[in-house]
Amino acid sequence: MDFHEYVASRRQPLLRLAYLLTGDTHLAEDVVQTALLQAFRQWRRVSRADQPDAYVRRMVVNAFIDRKRRHSSSEAPTAPADLPATPQRDHTDDHAERSVMWRSLAGLPRVQRAVLVLRFYEDLDDARIAELLGTSPSTVRSNASRALATLRKEWTRV
Repeated sequence: MDFHEYVASRRQPLLRLAYLLTGDTHLAEDVVQTALLQAFRQWRRVSRADQPDAYVRRMVVNAFIDRKRRHSSSEAPTAPADLPATPQRDHTDDHAERSVMWRSLAGLPRVQRAVLVLRFYEDLDDARIAELLGTSPSTVRSNASRALATLRKEWTRV
């Protein structure tokens, strides 16, 4: 499969993954574009990998994590533009819960958010997540535990 065929068939799943990581459509597009540019530059190596899709997904996750390192630490995460800043009771409970969850997820450190997205959206086990993030399974479990504890605190305040 050449690079253009790969992008045509896998762009949407990569965008969904990036959106879950970033919580923002435009930022997700930037992250995927960065990862695909890197993949294009290394396409011979990527296409020869046992699992090229896993290789590119790792590039997306790394682009998401590295993006924070390049920005000022004074930036604060916000809710996605298409969701209200505060849950509104005149909408359904599902919408309000989703809004709170997005804000809570956006407030997590990037690696913790990546671990939760890879575990619960991509349905990967700790060993696979560790491989994607270049860390150990115990670090993945630790990040997941901390992230879930933070989310539980947020939910008990609501």
